[in-house]
Amino acid sequence: MPIKTVRIPTADGRSDAFAAFPDGGERHPGVLMYPDGFGVRPVLREMARELAGHGYYVLVPNFFYRQGPAPVIELPEHIGDEVRSAVFARLMPLIEAHTAERVLRDADAYLGFLTTQPEVAAGPVAVTGYCIGGLLATRTAAAHPGHVAALAAFHGPVDVDALSGLTAQVHLGHAEGDLTPEALGELNQALDAAGVDHTSEIYPDTVHGFTMSDTDAFDPAALRRHWDRLLPLLDRALAAT
Repeated sequence: MPIKTVRIPTADGRSDAFAAFPDGGERHPGVLMYPDGFGVRPVLREMARELAGHGYYVLVPNFFYRQGPAPVIELPEHIGDEVRSAVFARLMPLIEAHTAERVLRDADAYLGFLTTQPEVAAGPVAVTGYCIGGLLATRTAAAHPGHVAALAAFHGPVDVDALSGLTAQVHLGHAEGDLTPEALGELNQALDAAGVDHTSEIYPDTVHGFTMSDTDAFDPAALRRHWDRLLPLLDRALAAT
């Protein structure tokens, strides 16, 4: 499965990124995949390669590019609970600096790059994200109605104000440690009120970060559930691409 490093021109510089896609010279539906707060690293390459194996061109940007190429800080091979707080203490200023305005400027650049690649089929694309990447994915989809046909966000915060702008089919997979059943009910009511075609559920017995195999939060059953939700969503939304 080819993986290539790319540099994407943006309004604020050039964002390093990588793309994974099937070999063979054909064109495939495009997927923009936002990393979690730890950023681009081997586990994201594994996940992008897995998704590409199902017939997608997957673009994974370093949204911290203003602070340097990925990885912007040195990360341990396994981000255990004993180092998590120290790592996040270094990353939080970068996350807080990534304002909504920056998110939308970068989204324009990422989608523009994605849709002009020779390996990407014409038509709508999908956006996925993990942790803070789920928030970026939601804002990207809301800012590009009609262009983004599918949105999937996992164990991430939700921008309720962005819901009214969504035209994509949506799946939200929440960690049990992040959202109470009562809060889930309120969120799903907001999705219904916004007319969003969605599934939104708490993954049982999970904590924040459950998809990431290089952390103590990882839950293999929840990762399988994530693929079981994500792949049919992409198939439905991008079937005509």
